[in-house]
Amino acid sequence: MINSIGEHPWVEVKAQSHDGRRVSIWEKFLEWTPERLVIYARYDPGVVVEKHGHASEHFVFVLAGEVTVGERICGPGTNITLPLGHAFGPLIAGPEGATMYEIMLGDPRAIPADRERFLRLLADRGIEPLPNPPIPWPDWLAARTDGDPGAESGARVEGRVER
Repeated sequence: MINSIGEHPWVEVKAQSHDGRRVSIWEKFLEWTPERLVIYARYDPGVVVEKHGHASEHFVFVLAGEVTVGERICGPGTNITLPLGHAFGPLIAGPEGATMYEIMLGDPRAIPADRERFLRLLADRGIEPLPNPPIPWPDWLAARTDGDPGAESGARVEGRVER
């Protein structure tokens, strides 16, 4: 398959409220089959992702900006290789945000590794999780496994797509 990033819209996949300002993770799904998911991802500045793993091998390459993974700051040129089921994070986008290229081989659904710690981290930073935005989920893949702390808070959100 040959395609261009420009052929795919940005899809909001996670959202948070930072002092009333919406902060999100955006992805372009370059390829999504039962065998693999290839995405071009953009993290807004300061967005926080809980520690999690995937039921697949996961490869992440930081293209621009920076993201702190656990205690390590990962800037442009950083490669992250995660074996099947290996958890990493939390991930915190730097002041400029981060742009990454990611590949997952197999089931790409996220599996939270430490929800309580994540919720404490959000509370400590004054971040309100918003409900998961709707995404174009394939029929052959079972429901999301990443949980939805924003829905638990009672917040409402509409998904967004940017062209």
